Amino acid sequence: MIDQELKLGLMAARQEFSPQQIVDLIPYSHFIGAQAKIEGSEVVYWLERRPSNIGNPSLPAIHGGVIGGFLELSASIEILYSLDVASIPKVVDFSLDYLRPGRYKTIYAGCTVLRQGKNLVNVAATAWQDDVSKPIATARCHFLLP
Repeated sequence: MIDQELKLGLMAARQEFSPQQIVDLIPYSHFIGAQAKIEGSEVVYWLERRPSNIGNPSLPAIHGGVIGGFLELSASIEILYSLDVASIPKVVDFSLDYLRPGRYKTIYAGCTVLRQGKNLVNVAATAWQDDVSKPIATARCHFLLP
């Protein structure tokens, strides 16, 4: 039953050009406040500032685990939205580089599917705040397709 609901939700999201519908299917996205929309020909993900996401209240800065989770979530949604996949991909490898502090403001992310094989998908994800040319974190993600 759940798989059928997921398949119908994915089909509707793709037909209506609404990646937010996929975001809404994943409970963790509600927990951290992740959102998605289409800008031009790409999907842009964002995370509004929220007190529960703060890791260092003295700066204040977003918790590194929230940033990493946000990038992993964004990469998996990118797969679900842009590829002909009917079930949740499983993380095989996830490598994250923190480049700058994630200040207490909106974080944006963009993802690129670098390679899709028969069983594996490689996705690059980048997070930024004020300037896309100054990323706060980058991730390399490998997913197993069920």
